[in-house]
Amino acid sequence: MEFKKVDCSICAVFAVVLVLCTGLVSGGDIVHQDDIAPSRPGCNNNFVLVKVPIWVDGIEVTEFVGVGARFGPTLESKEKRANQTRLAFADPPDCCSTPRNKLTGEAILVHRGNCSFTTKANVAEDAGASAILIINNQTELFKMVCEPHEPDLDIGIPAIMLPQHAGTSLIKFLGNSSSVSVQLYSPKRPMVDVAEVFLWLMAVATILCASYWSAWRAREAAIEQDKLLKDGSNECNVIEGSRSGVVLEINIISAVLFVVVASCFLIMLYKLMSSWFIEVLVVLFAIGGVEGLQTCLVALLSCFRWFERFGQSYIKIPFLGPVSYLTLAISPFCIAFAVLWAVYRHISFAWIGQDILGIALIITVLQVVQIPNLKVGTVLLSCSLLYDLFWVFLSKSLFHKSVMIVVARGDKSGEDGIPMLLKIPRLFDPWHGYSIIGFGDIILPGLLVAFSLRYDWLCNKRLRDGYFLWAMLAYGLGLLTTYVALNLMDGHGQPALLYIVPFTLGTFLTLGKQRGDLKHLWTRGEPDRPCPHVRLQPE
Repeated sequence: MEFKKVDCSICAVFAVVLVLCTGLVSGGDIVHQDDIAPSRPGCNNNFVLVKVPIWVDGIEVTEFVGVGARFGPTLESKEKRANQTRLAFADPPDCCSTPRNKLTGEAILVHRGNCSFTTKANVAEDAGASAILIINNQTELFKMVCEPHEPDLDIGIPAIMLPQHAGTSLIKFLGNSSSVSVQLYSPKRPMVDVAEVFLWLMAVATILCASYWSAWRAREAAIEQDKLLKDGSNECNVIEGSRSGVVLEINIISAVLFVVVASCFLIMLYKLMSSWFIEVLVVLFAIGGVEGLQTCLVALLSCFRWFERFGQSYIKIPFLGPVSYLTLAISPFCIAFAVLWAVYRHISFAWIGQDILGIALIITVLQVVQIPNLKVGTVLLSCSLLYDLFWVFLSKSLFHKSVMIVVARGDKSGEDGIPMLLKIPRLFDPWHGYSIIGFGDIILPGLLVAFSLRYDWLCNKRLRDGYFLWAMLAYGLGLLTTYVALNLMDGHGQPALLYIVPFTLGTFLTLGKQRGDLKHLWTRGEPDRPCPHVRLQPE
């Protein structure tokens, strides 16, 4: 197992800066509350996504997704209770005046423009339509609101906005003299989806594995130091310097800059979000994933006697330096795995490969990047919390959209989202999609949890008397609270650090104060001990 400064650069620069940009837990929005759009009696609906299955000559051929208007009745949530209604095309197409074709309960398809949405709905209702489907003149959906100075409304038919491509298809079906029928309903999400349970387990297990690996490496380094100094020679500074070369310790200045750089990168992602930029991120993520997967596999295989000799035998390679034979053997597999994922990332089960690469990368980063004490951890997590709050909620006032949510979803890119996420498909959700968690929501609190286990082992603390157990429980409860808030908000993306940081940091600070360890935790991060005599034995 080899950890060199070049590894620190790859993992720290790529994972710690890029990864921090995606601190978000999301299940996908189906209900959009809007405090800006005009609201009055008869015009105060939430904007909900609507399923629109299409039948042509009695055969279901496709399904479109639209958005419900601010006005009109509430749509049925159960598919079996939603009526199948014949579709007719308006004449004139804009439905700003009484249609020339007679309507007897059909849903009417109209073009957007030339008059207000409420005017179209009133005209359609007066003509005998049972619903109005308005075709947008853009590929994206548009929120249909009331006019600012309109009187109170009493529109009795549902109004649905459809994207441009859906309207084009429907007009084509109707132009072929086919019998076209539609169904309108807006199913609700289940309170809890099994995807969230597995995502919670993945995040907790990743931090658990990374923490024990980090503490084990710290113990091995201390034992090696003890062996080198047992003759009594005063070489502490030399040894400590050699130990610091295998990790990248964050200080207060870098913790603050950390968030500033991440904010700049997030703005760049937001402004440059497109299909080609996603391709660049995929390449960068694949490179980091190869590094992480290779590091984890080499470390795991080195634990077996059959591979131990290959892990300790090195060959010098130009530009790379000494590389173990085990690393050389593992690298082609890791590269092939990442390339296959990148090429076939659009297939239904590609999320498995993304999660494997992501977890390996996160674990590797938590080995290479460490916080030296609680003071740095407090500054880092506090700044990260402010970062999350600003870019999820407050950025709407500057950019008119939540920058973090737009970036995480990969809007305008034609992709399901950026690759720096762990995700699992929602199995029992009628809207399908993915539950996601950003790397930052695992790495940042994971740094504190890993620090707690290293401290416990250095102090020879038992599990109950230490800090790791409580930090781990606090992280799990914080993430669980995030998912509860996510479901209460109808899938609207939540900044997970808003819940995780108070749980983990608050627990750590409170226990440290009560036990009298806060001074050591705050400044040193390890107990006082004689230089040449280090004993690290976990309970």
